Amino acid sequence: MTITSPTPSMIANKDGAIGWMIFNNPERLNAVSLEMWQAVPEILAAFEKDDDIRVIVLTGAGERAFVAGADISQFGESRSSPEGILAYETATEVAFEGIANASKPTIAMIDGYCIGGGLGIALSCDMRIAAEGSTFGIPAAKLGLAYGAGGTGRLVHVVGPSFAKEIFFTARRFTHDEALAMGLVNRVTTKEALENFVRDYCSLIAENAPLTVGTAKQVVDEFTKAPGNFDTDKCEALIARCFASDDYKEGRAAFMEKRKPVFKGK
Repeated sequence: MTITSPTPSMIANKDGAIGWMIFNNPERLNAVSLEMWQAVPEILAAFEKDDDIRVIVLTGAGERAFVAGADISQFGESRSSPEGILAYETATEVAFEGIANASKPTIAMIDGYCIGGGLGIALSCDMRIAAEGSTFGIPAAKLGLAYGAGGTGRLVHVVGPSFAKEIFFTARRFTHDEALAMGLVNRVTTKEALENFVRDYCSLIAENAPLTVGTAKQVVDEFTKAPGNFDTDKCEALIARCFASDDYKEGRAAFMEKRKPVFKGK
């Protein structure tokens, strides 16, 4: 089922328990324009409201790229003045934060180029699953621009400071093998198997208790905060909510009755 998108350059589909967000600019390797950045939080809001959607998958249209970065052709128009730079950077960070803070698990399904802002999108997701032949990089040092602090932090949390510095300092492209070795991606599959592999992962997640999955997501994210900012009370409340839920009762009953549980997120 297609969900209304504010721009044809972004496609939003619901397929069972999966909400698909597709960056649809294949002629430019899915480079993200300002209107595409601005559409991301609107699409996420629609997915958040739908209780049937258990997992959100972000991917790119065509067969060559996930997202090959921001649309540099707009930089002269959108990022040539302090005001324009601020507006553009705000739109991108709102998009990144919206993905990172989604209450539902997010997976980046990567096939092809995952560069610059595209890697920022992937890093904002909870997991990254890539096809063989995909390439990764952040060319900021070749363009003279600075990568946002939020995106830099997410990269450090995923790969660690040493690999993050290598990615930034060299500005080179990394292969799927290198990305897997540094933990930049969770899994690598063949191009042919990628979508089915991601769908299988989504099915595994969707069968599990949504409150437990959501709690794990938020508690893990708390551990990525700067030292001293860990919210213990928030984590304890989330954990207590799981133990008080109907899903916990259902999980115990299903285990004892040797059947598959039916979780409702309540």
